[in-house]
Amino acid sequence: AEHDITPLHPECNYIDILSQHLALLSKGEPILKPVYQHKDGTFGPPVHVSPNPFTVVEGLLGYHTEEMRDCYDVRVFLALPEELRRRWKVQRDTSKRGYTEDQVLADLDKREPDSAQFICPQERHADMVVTFKEGDNGDPYALDAELLLRDSLPQPDLSPFIGKSDRGMTIEEGDSERRICIAGDIESEQAAEIEEAIWDKLHFASHLRSENLGEVRVGDEVHRSDSLGVVQLLILYHMATAKAAVALGGAGPRAEAEAEDAEDPAKMES
Repeated sequence: AEHDITPLHPECNYIDILSQHLALLSKGEPILKPVYQHKDGTFGPPVHVSPNPFTVVEGLLGYHTEEMRDCYDVRVFLALPEELRRRWKVQRDTSKRGYTEDQVLADLDKREPDSAQFICPQERHADMVVTFKEGDNGDPYALDAELLLRDSLPQPDLSPFIGKSDRGMTIEEGDSERRICIAGDIESEQAAEIEEAIWDKLHFASHLRSENLGEVRVGDEVHRSDSLGVVQLLILYHMATAKAAVALGGAGPRAEAEAEDAEDPAKMES
């Protein structure tokens, strides 16, 4: 506030510490993570975080620098329509962080310039850009999902499942990316077929199977979203294949894809 910047501005964050912590975790070393306290805007005692086979990093500035981006095996960016983003933000901050709706909306308006300057541009560094949109059925727990999958990671072939129903899955192919749309009211049988095909490619990681994929918890209520389940499984697919590649002594799928691009004159020219 003293510098007229918001928490979305890099200067309002310990980017150097975050970068160091990402590097340590990627090397299998533990960290002491600062803990921000929303109730008073201060930091509590740090928490010891040990490296795990899978480490999920959530945040707003995770891809801000090249050094930070290089620490990830899989980069996912959540890009929501503004109306939906605001609604989710209000729901979370009023129910879990003690803010009023007016406070949340005013804060969103104040943060918008920094969001446009520092948060949104990070989308171009993601391997997967995930978007959820309200469908025609009006069900808030059955949102249409849209994924932009870039060639920075090898993608599973889902073409056999295209066109099986009017409300299923569609794919648009681009030069270096593909766009997959999954209807929120996709038939459960088709969603199950897609998920099973992905699990078949993850035969080496069958221990990761979970019946909780696609679950949306609201208080004590549990709702099921098949489109969300497919999205989550695609993310898991990339995490598991990246871990397997590194475990076998490889550099990881992204490094291999970049090496192939470097050897392909056509891609270098484009």
